[in-house]
Amino acid sequence: MAEEKDATSVPLSQGIREEEDPEDPAKSPPTSADSSTRRACCFVLQSWVSKKFMTGCVVLFPVAFTFFVTWWFIQFVDGFFSPLYAQLGIDIFGLGFVTSLLFVFLVGVFVSSWLGATVFWIGEWFIKRMPFVKHIYSASKQISSAVSPDQNTTAFKEVAIIQHPRVGEYAFGFITSSVLLQRDEGDEELCSVFVPTNHLYIGDIFLVNSKDIIRPNLSIREGIEIIVSGGMTMPQKITPVSPIERIARQGDRIPLNRLV
Repeated sequence: MAEEKDATSVPLSQGIREEEDPEDPAKSPPTSADSSTRRACCFVLQSWVSKKFMTGCVVLFPVAFTFFVTWWFIQFVDGFFSPLYAQLGIDIFGLGFVTSLLFVFLVGVFVSSWLGATVFWIGEWFIKRMPFVKHIYSASKQISSAVSPDQNTTAFKEVAIIQHPRVGEYAFGFITSSVLLQRDEGDEELCSVFVPTNHLYIGDIFLVNSKDIIRPNLSIREGIEIIVSGGMTMPQKITPVSPIERIARQGDRIPLNRLV
């Protein structure tokens, strides 16, 4: 009888221990769903926080950069006349900046007069005869002439899109002048298109038939912004300018015989 009790008691105790053995993965209790749900929630929360943080950086970076450049520009321009006011005992922030803007305005008024234009021409004549300095002056003058409100012959006339370097690829450029090519089969009007390659003042000149040029509805300043920004300010849609709009934009710079 004792042997039978021992025989019956051993399997029961062993079965209980085998069921509760945590070291045996096959017999351990299944993992609860709470831990997996917790890990999934942590992953989603971490992804959401990271995404929103990067969105904040993308939004604040141009704003902070713009304020930084503007603040630096104000301090830089303000530094021209601030020492003069400091010697007079006047310490008002921004007064030098306002004085600099007023000075630039007066220079523009003076240069627009006959006397100012003569003085400016004499000074430019001396600068163009200085070695190395004349190249810097010529490059900077091309940029300033491109955005000049005075419609002179050296400024960019229109923004142009031409097929370059091969058919199916397009390049932004600026129409600088036009020339009439005389051929046996008839005259052909060619436009001189300046296509910047590295900077705004470094590029190639192409003579393109006027009919093969796409004239987008973009101003000169918008075209310069597109090139300087590396195409990041490119509009989503570009529409060609109609002949009537092009005539109205150019105004009296087009001879009457071209309108016929």
